[in-house]
Amino acid sequence: MKRTLLTLVLAAMVVPSVFAYIAPKTKHPEVVYNKIKLHCTLLPKIGQLDASDADNASRSRWSVGTEGLDRNYATFSKYKEYLGPLGVGYARLQSGWARCEQKKGVYDFKWLDEAVDGVIAQGVKPWLSLSYGNPLYCGGGISLKSAIWTDEPTMKAWRNYVRATVRHYGDRVTTYEIWNEPDGQKANTPAILAELIINTAEVIRKENPKATILALGLASPNISFVKGVLDILKERNKLHLIDKVSFHAYYPNPDNATTSILAFSNTVRSYSNDLDVVQGESGCPSAYEFGSAMKYNEWSEYKQAKWDLRRMANDFAMNIPSSIFSLVDLQYPYMQQSFGLVRVNLMHEPQYKRPSYYAVQHLTRLLHDGIQPVEVKCQAFTNSEIKCVGLANKSGEKVGVMLWKSDLVPTDNLNKENVSVTLVDFAVEDLVYVEPITGYVHDLSSVITRGANEVDIAEGANGAGNLRCAGLPLWDAPIILIKKSEIKLQ
Repeated sequence: MKRTLLTLVLAAMVVPSVFAYIAPKTKHPEVVYNKIKLHCTLLPKIGQLDASDADNASRSRWSVGTEGLDRNYATFSKYKEYLGPLGVGYARLQSGWARCEQKKGVYDFKWLDEAVDGVIAQGVKPWLSLSYGNPLYCGGGISLKSAIWTDEPTMKAWRNYVRATVRHYGDRVTTYEIWNEPDGQKANTPAILAELIINTAEVIRKENPKATILALGLASPNISFVKGVLDILKERNKLHLIDKVSFHAYYPNPDNATTSILAFSNTVRSYSNDLDVVQGESGCPSAYEFGSAMKYNEWSEYKQAKWDLRRMANDFAMNIPSSIFSLVDLQYPYMQQSFGLVRVNLMHEPQYKRPSYYAVQHLTRLLHDGIQPVEVKCQAFTNSEIKCVGLANKSGEKVGVMLWKSDLVPTDNLNKENVSVTLVDFAVEDLVYVEPITGYVHDLSSVITRGANEVDIAEGANGAGNLRCAGLPLWDAPIILIKKSEIKLQ
């Protein structure tokens, strides 16, 4: 008996990791989120947004990244329960040719089925990025910045794989994207990518004529690259093969991307009125990163939540579908990324929801498909640049407005500045103040100094219909003024 006890004690000393792993799981406190809730605003709190009803079908403009499964950077079964409640309409997956075809001509979709069917079970629609090669064939890079092959034997094998994939998923997957960040590899010229798009899209169209096809997945709104690809497609009468052009937007100040995105969008639409653009992958780290997008910046969970909200708000203002990267941290071979809305450990197990999870969850409820962007002019007496985006219902009636400080990279500052704001021609009654990270809803009566239908001579045309707020709490993330009848409280 003593010998057995001694053996167990020695084993625990020699292999502590084994005992730590089998120990009961601990629910970790959401320290950062709890601190944010303490700094909400001094406006009287009247309630909190109800985030329990995830009507994903009415949030088709929003997507979240569930990438990396093809390279085992995450485990879908361990975090799938966080997807449905987030409230997005779509989830982006990567196909993983190398993982599906490990013996020539033999396809095993079991691992991908788990994710595709799991996404659907959460009330979300999967869309599939067909990207990266296969070491079984020439030019088979399986990771970011991989070169696209140009030899016919590999292209033939790729077409066979695409055909098998589209046939296998039938109506379960109806949106496909062709490649991921090809412009990150110098060997991938527009001509090479155009050839890949044609070969891939023709197979998809034949197997699933109703499928929506996205192309490019550029690392940024790269105008010269997209022009090079679309020029070739147009010259070869192949523009009809694609429906949308996807791009990514990693800018430390998300508002600084607007000019480039609008120019990119105008360029794409100049080729065809039927072409549209999609922001297919964009997010923010929650810690200092040394090997990924927006590296070498002092990111934090505070900054991440603000950044993700501003990316979503800007994409909404441009009426562009938007995907946040990513639902969980990804375990790369050289580091664990910190882009996840949910923090995970080295065994891919979720530990806690970051503030960014709640921010995205609340904004999907506020900016559902029944709400559209509309222009609203704003005057604000502050040294900061204020971005203002109006909200309208499907009938075009104004029901709210989003405002935030847009001139700086998001900060860790949790204090809001009380700003005097005038909204021009904004005759909206029964407004409440919503802060999307906490979901707290506040009474506005103490800061509205002039009713929406009163006269303000300072604003031309007698100022009829203007709304003035004195001391409106603003910071470097969107706050929302919206009709109380447009939201659901707990």
